[in-house]
Amino acid sequence: MLTLHTADASPGAAVLVDGAHIAALGPYERLAAGHPGARVRRWPGILTPGLLNPYGPELLEQAYHPDPREAGRLGTEPVFGERARALLGAGPSARGASARRGVQRMLAHGTVAIAGELRGRPALDAVRGAGLAVAGRPARLPGPPALSPVPLVLLPGLRAGSPARFAVFDVPDRDALVRNGAATCVVTVVGGRMVYRRA
Repeated sequence: MLTLHTADASPGAAVLVDGAHIAALGPYERLAAGHPGARVRRWPGILTPGLLNPYGPELLEQAYHPDPREAGRLGTEPVFGERARALLGAGPSARGASARRGVQRMLAHGTVAIAGELRGRPALDAVRGAGLAVAGRPARLPGPPALSPVPLVLLPGLRAGSPARFAVFDVPDRDALVRNGAATCVVTVVGGRMVYRRA
């Protein structure tokens, strides 16, 4: 089934999705007129190609992502350092659960691709299961490892025929996205599926 994604602040950059791929790009009015049977998804903000998080190993293998039930004791942000090593050392199931939660948190920040060499099976399985792309690291890494790194690394523009991988952020323009960060994500689409949608 065809799905047409459009965002209020970028109506000229609507995306028509057919299965796991982008069927067409262009102004919403033109795509809607040409495909009247398409299901329409309207979002606030801007539609972008999504983000590359360059810190795959640091966030998925060296950080521990607390379960919501652990928030009172550990907080809700990734835990690094000695404490993370102790928590991850509890066994393979702890590593796998943390990596899956880490991937979900990345998706909630508009991440559609990660960079860095993953070595452990739990992180690799979590990334593959979510359908995240794996890319090379930028020459210069932004700041410390974070779910919303500064500066943000936007992926190249979308193309018809390419995998349907993009995100929508509830901001009026890209400058506001840079200022406000990736926590403004409304929806993340990977392989044509909405893998994150803000409640």
